[in-house]
Amino acid sequence: ANATLTAIVIISMVLTPLAIIALRYLTPRDEQSLDGVDIAEGLTGSVLIIGFGRFGQIASQPLLLRGLDVSIIDNEVEMIQAAADFGFKVYYGDGTRLDILHAAGAGRARAVLICVDKPDAAVRIAQLIKAEFPLVTILARAFDRGTALQLIRAGVDYQLRETFESALVFGGSALEALGVDPEEVAEVIEDVRRRDTARFETQLAEGIRAGQRFLKGNIGTPIPTPLTQPRRAGRALNQETAVVLNQAETKN
Repeated sequence: ANATLTAIVIISMVLTPLAIIALRYLTPRDEQSLDGVDIAEGLTGSVLIIGFGRFGQIASQPLLLRGLDVSIIDNEVEMIQAAADFGFKVYYGDGTRLDILHAAGAGRARAVLICVDKPDAAVRIAQLIKAEFPLVTILARAFDRGTALQLIRAGVDYQLRETFESALVFGGSALEALGVDPEEVAEVIEDVRRRDTARFETQLAEGIRAGQRFLKGNIGTPIPTPLTQPRRAGRALNQETAVVLNQAETKN
């Protein structure tokens, strides 16, 4: 009886976490209420921005200040409602759906800016637009280096890693704070850009792990050493080799 009870307890301990996980998948998630939110339909802006988080908000400013007709979509209702409080008209729409891209005017726009924060979604949107609207200029936000490589392969016209420019400015400001001449700082930053471009092109051709030689690390380059120490000193294999070695040692 004790053995049976123990077995039941063990089985319960094993199955309970699995049941909880299954319940999470089977229980329907709360759907977003679209009350007071307009769904993207028949938009005609010359520029379409997909995703209006921190990145999209800043990216929109030069375009809006220039007076361009900009359409904006996002799939987060709270974001859309918050944007309205600051004077932005944002339509609800999921850019990973082809029907939404049509409704949002991707085919009529001169340029589409992919500003979503999810890497997979950014790549998916780029692929859809390139396949369905091949003449539209695509500019995309890249979460990281790997995403940037995927976006290039998807056919975007321009991609920018979201932290690259701000990190360069930050690093340059650190140099100036340490007393480095601004002109020298500019030269250093330009060198970083050249190295990064060379590394990126190498990775595009050879894979994500390629191009390490273009990085400047903070440890010295390790000197190759034998896997095992030789038991005795080396010697020439024949008389001719011995003569050559002796001549080299004499010159040194």
